[in-house]
Amino acid sequence: MRWVSRLAEYWRGQQESGTMSVRSLVNTVMRAVRVTEFGGPKVLKVDKNVPVPKSSNDQILIKVHAAGINPVDTYIRSGTYAVKPTLPYTPGKDVAGVVEEVGSNVSNLKKGDRVYSMAATSGGYAEYCTAASSDTKLLHSNLTYEEGAGIGVPYYTAYRALVIIGGAKAGDTVLVHGASGAVGLACAQIAHFRGLRVLGTAGSQAGLDLIARNGCDAVFCHREEGYATKIMEATENVGPQIIIEMLANVNLERDLTMIAKKGRIVVVGNRGSTEITPRLAMQKECIVTGMLLFNATQGEMDEIDAAVAGGMRDGWIKPHIGKVYSLEEAPNAHEDIINNKGTQGRLIFKVSS
Repeated sequence: MRWVSRLAEYWRGQQESGTMSVRSLVNTVMRAVRVTEFGGPKVLKVDKNVPVPKSSNDQILIKVHAAGINPVDTYIRSGTYAVKPTLPYTPGKDVAGVVEEVGSNVSNLKKGDRVYSMAATSGGYAEYCTAASSDTKLLHSNLTYEEGAGIGVPYYTAYRALVIIGGAKAGDTVLVHGASGAVGLACAQIAHFRGLRVLGTAGSQAGLDLIARNGCDAVFCHREEGYATKIMEATENVGPQIIIEMLANVNLERDLTMIAKKGRIVVVGNRGSTEITPRLAMQKECIVTGMLLFNATQGEMDEIDAAVAGGMRDGWIKPHIGKVYSLEEAPNAHEDIINNKGTQGRLIFKVSS
């Protein structure tokens, strides 16, 4: 076994001379979820021999502790999304972890920083991922890595929908239609902090209890007959000035009956087509608009960055983790995020301790 002793001598020499690269200290292969064909959740399979990605000059390498699961991940995996990645690929954009390497052009982060990112360029369902340094931010010590994996897409989407597109201001009444999911809870927390009156809907008692603890002043079960009437009564039949809609193909017509005159309905989520009565919009003279986070300008992203950093620091941003999965449970996670009986917060993968 002479080669073993020679290898050991080499490693000792590299360490003592200080010439050992960071890369040599990082595993060369990792566990990652891979998709080799588009299809149902079962196409998600863990590969234990995926090469650890290399970061470019403007990227960082993150040791992933937790990864967030977004509905869009399921659309991409199925092959029905407008943009299809080249196969094979690793899903996921939202991660939280520790910076392992920084590219030569990166000045805003350093090795060892606790970070969250919604820009995992090599895929977040993995032990390591590369990410754009410009879209990776420091994770405040108030939050765990699991909570950090719940920041990116949910809170940035919620802020842009509510504040930038919805024009929310203190004293407004907002209805978060589907408030118990990750984006809905983020909306409720942001709206409460900014001085709005927050009405929220959920589909189970556990969901109703959850949104009541997270900023909703009044809660309604959207599975209950006549719940829209109760919402109108709670607003003295004026209606909310803003509705944040998570499932427009089911709720948009009803939203048009509830929205206040000159109000704004912001569509954040949709899973199909629907028919509406345009006269309702004419009567209310309301605005119905869609919202896609990645249409945000740099100025809007800077505003959201600052708001989220302040929220983490001051403690009013606190993602609720609904369920934690291992990478091997990826098929179950994708099934749960689409087909559930009542969403309760953020679903994440715990990748490492």
